[in-house]
Amino acid sequence: MPEELPTWDTGDTAWMLISCALVLLMTPGLAFFYGGMVRMKSVLNMLMMSAAALAIVTIVWVLYGYSLALTDDQGSGLIGSRDAFGLNDQIFLGDDTTAPALAGTIPESVFVAFQLMFAIITVALISGAIADRAKFGTWCVFVFIWVSVVYVPVAHWVFYFGSDTSAPGWIVDFGVNDFAGGTAVHINAGAAALALVLIIGKRKGWRRDPMRPHNVPFVMLGAALLWFGWFGFNAGSAVGSNGLAGVTFLNTQVATAAATIGWLVVEKIRDGHFTTLGAASGMVAGLVAITPSCNTVNPLGAMAIGLIAGALCCAALTLKFKLGFDDSLDVVAVHLVGGLAGTLLIGVFATSDAPFGVDGLLYGGDAEQLGRQAVGAFAVMGYSFVVTLIIGFILHKTMGFRVDEDSELEGIDVTSHGEAAYEFTAVGTPMARPTGGGAGFGQHAPPPVAGGMPGATPRVDA
Repeated sequence: MPEELPTWDTGDTAWMLISCALVLLMTPGLAFFYGGMVRMKSVLNMLMMSAAALAIVTIVWVLYGYSLALTDDQGSGLIGSRDAFGLNDQIFLGDDTTAPALAGTIPESVFVAFQLMFAIITVALISGAIADRAKFGTWCVFVFIWVSVVYVPVAHWVFYFGSDTSAPGWIVDFGVNDFAGGTAVHINAGAAALALVLIIGKRKGWRRDPMRPHNVPFVMLGAALLWFGWFGFNAGSAVGSNGLAGVTFLNTQVATAAATIGWLVVEKIRDGHFTTLGAASGMVAGLVAITPSCNTVNPLGAMAIGLIAGALCCAALTLKFKLGFDDSLDVVAVHLVGGLAGTLLIGVFATSDAPFGVDGLLYGGDAEQLGRQAVGAFAVMGYSFVVTLIIGFILHKTMGFRVDEDSELEGIDVTSHGEAAYEFTAVGTPMARPTGGGAGFGQHAPPPVAGGMPGATPRVDA
């Protein structure tokens, strides 16, 4: 009788395919979130930076990223092997005689795709810190290098749980809990963002000229897409359609709602207003904070983490003004601070009733788990900051990481991409023919004219 071939669980596989799509949606959501927050003259560049991450990271992941991040490391705990370069053994679809490779109860090809989406969004998060002033070509080279030498090793430390022949990544082995990427994604990206900001420098006119978001509805749309996609990010990390996915799904919702309230309360006390931008930012802060901890707490703990993270991240916005670094879209305040808060607060609010099964300080536990969380969080932060600083410095001195002053002032969309996001011409007014060729209606577009209602004067904060 022929040997029965291993097979996958169809329910788990269906949920994980949906989760892959949800996490992929987060990157376009991030592009809208960031794109709405920049000035009109930079929105296309912001979208393009996320598009570059989508394209470049996908190729790197297939060629060697997955292999080095999530395969056996022969006991080092630091980096995987070359065994899966090109994913030859990971993408069997199988036939009547060959079984597909499995990762637990799902095909390994699905697990490869799911982890790919994490790598993409992590790199894209960094782009918000250097909005308005980074060379697109240098950004593309940075994406390739950073995902290879920073993200891939950190992903192995945090997400590789070992096998029959290999120990887990050292952060997992140390006992740190990071369920869905508080360290590998958010602290990693936030520390890298801080390093690049210090290398590239401030925008022209920072703290002097108004740099208001050009499209707040875009920001809220992006936040909504991120919230929706994050259920795949967190609940998908259960790697199955099961009770763990249900717990993490609920905790994600609760923490995000609480963080929105926490942010708005601090904003009202500090600035006197409840703003739409603040609500959107609070949502993202809550999503960030619950990412590492959603399997460790009950809904009340999730609520507490969300409230604290929303308030902390809102308060942290003042740091860039006090310390003098221009983090354009507050990647450090939201992702680094939020990631640290969510990772460390596991040591306070964790309960043994949750799937992780450990009590934090509030539930009678000792400080051991808090200490482990701190080691993991600060190790990733230090590694990412130092290595990104080196990468950024080399690229800045060789290729140049910043556009020239004239290009920055005119607008990076026109000077780098030859396009403008919006054309302000009256209905029925002939469009001026571009002169110079190849730029379409970019820098050669006619100036804004009054249109629509009689007496209307277009006003755009560019």
